[in-house]
Amino acid sequence: MSETIGILIADDQAMIRAGLRLVIGTQPDLAVAGEAADGHTAVELARRLRPDVILLDIAMPGLDGLAAARLILAEPAPPSVIMLTTYDTDENLDRALRAGVRGFLLKVSPPEQLFAAIRTAARGDALLDPAVTRRVIEGYGRLPEETAGPGTDLTPREHEVLVLIARGLSNAEIAATLVISEATVSSHINRLLAKLGLRDRAQAVRYAYESGAVRPGETGSVG
Repeated sequence: MSETIGILIADDQAMIRAGLRLVIGTQPDLAVAGEAADGHTAVELARRLRPDVILLDIAMPGLDGLAAARLILAEPAPPSVIMLTTYDTDENLDRALRAGVRGFLLKVSPPEQLFAAIRTAARGDALLDPAVTRRVIEGYGRLPEETAGPGTDLTPREHEVLVLIARGLSNAEIAATLVISEATVSSHINRLLAKLGLRDRAQAVRYAYESGAVRPGETGSVG
């Protein structure tokens, strides 16, 4: 990744694209590399422009954002994809996370949240809109309880980190909670992802609720 993060905006609404370009242009480390009005063009520009991050509208004519994301992420060394949606109840959320997207944001999210998602995705990590995280939690709250435990190969510390990831804490917040360094947090995250066969933070959130490591509504301390 270069010092400036190159971004491809894909949305069928010209006003949305213009607004995103304007907002992104206020950040010196972010640059819009191109725009697409449909999924087919997004896939083509992703191959040609090689952006670091793609902001991909989930609902577009022709090839929708989810199908486009699958094609883009199937390419060698693909860019990070952040899905954009109008509603926090989008039924494609689970499928998007399974496809490997690095973020899922509401179009009404504040600029600071957009910037954070782009920078996080460019680093290879994932960030979900808080409203979307609630959607994940509510979804797994409706699933039958699993009999399998939350990652039997995890050490107690890795399990603590998994729980805190699921509760939406950043690496810095996890470090402060557990009184360890951010570098140590990163090491724990990399190890637990490898042990559980997960791609990224978003999948870790999903796994934590699906496996029962965290239950919806739990806010108590770890350990």
